[in-house]
Amino acid sequence: MKLAKYSIGVGDRFAHQGKAQLRAIMKANEAGVGISPVWNKSNREHIYVHTHPADVRKEADAAVAALGYNGPYFVDADHVNLSTVEPFVETANFFTLDVAAFIGKPSSSRDVAAFVASCEKYMGELKIFGIDHPLRVTKDLLEEIASKFLVATQQASEIYKYLVEKKGAGNFVTEVSMDEVESPQTPVYMLFILKMLADKGVPVQTIAPKFTGRFNKGVDYRGDLNQFAKEFEEDVLVIDYAVKNFGLPEELKLSVHSGSDKFSIYPVMAEIIKKHDKGLHLKTAGTTWLEEVIGLALAGGDGLECAKQIYANSFNRSEELCAPYADVIDIDTKKLPTVEEVNTWTGEKFANTLRHIPGHPDYNSNFRQLIHVAYKVAAEMGETYTSLLEKHEDVIAQCVEENIYERHLKRLFNL
Repeated sequence: MKLAKYSIGVGDRFAHQGKAQLRAIMKANEAGVGISPVWNKSNREHIYVHTHPADVRKEADAAVAALGYNGPYFVDADHVNLSTVEPFVETANFFTLDVAAFIGKPSSSRDVAAFVASCEKYMGELKIFGIDHPLRVTKDLLEEIASKFLVATQQASEIYKYLVEKKGAGNFVTEVSMDEVESPQTPVYMLFILKMLADKGVPVQTIAPKFTGRFNKGVDYRGDLNQFAKEFEEDVLVIDYAVKNFGLPEELKLSVHSGSDKFSIYPVMAEIIKKHDKGLHLKTAGTTWLEEVIGLALAGGDGLECAKQIYANSFNRSEELCAPYADVIDIDTKKLPTVEEVNTWTGEKFANTLRHIPGHPDYNSNFRQLIHVAYKVAAEMGETYTSLLEKHEDVIAQCVEENIYERHLKRLFNL
């Protein structure tokens, strides 16, 4: 099973926007892009929303049938590890193996020495086609990389072997995720991480490294765009080298997580993948959930009241809701509007404050980040929330489709 050159992960926490998401992708494909949709949902999201991995498969299949989509599509067991993967096995065909928690765990000196010895031919000044300077590979560097990543890649191997046992080799797409950590992985790190995965027989098709800069939830990239461009391009070239020299799948490509709304890096990525004729997997995280709240606000009446209630509960429980996402949000609580103020807002004012249009005078990134991590609040509303999604489906679906197509796909593929 092979992933297309371009693919996009569309998270849908409440499983109501599959058709709207697919319409946006089909619209881009009609313009000649060729993007495969990947519906993704993590174990944490399933726990919060009280859903099961099989629900994502049902949503994806229903959207595909309803719209007559005839291209490849996938269901991603997002950010799984050995302790959480089992419920996803039957219905997923894309597995994001999250091994970030194992980075830095100690390896035996024997394993480190064996890996370093296996890399002897790459020591010295290693030239990678397209990179304007050789990579300096020393024994000390290899020992450092092995000490940090051998255990993590071994964990990926163990999850992969479990999946092969359960599903059979070639029956799923494998992604390896190392992005939710503090320190970025440089291109030379990436090269030897890929060698470790190849050595362990993991046919990784997408890999999600941690890049320099902040990839906060639902808001734009914060960092040096020139540095990001340099890292991203060198990673693309390193992947090309790894495919040719380590025997990894030819479709191997970068995966950018927390990709939703990183608008300033979209032109950078677009230029580089076009320049080198390479693919990309982009995960749009919780952007659809935010569009649901925006749609409810614009619907007015009971929809607006629900949106305001979500904010009130989020504001009053901010510490609890933000804790699991502490590494990927930056909220200045002093810049959050009070509940009393929000209760006076029109639907348009609420939507403009939440919608990610940075130049808009009402836009508030702190407000947006808080609601981004507060889907648990809506989940606790149960049918009160989901019935409003159904009642106001037309307005919400328009917001979801517009967001994915106009703000993401058009920017990324110059449509």
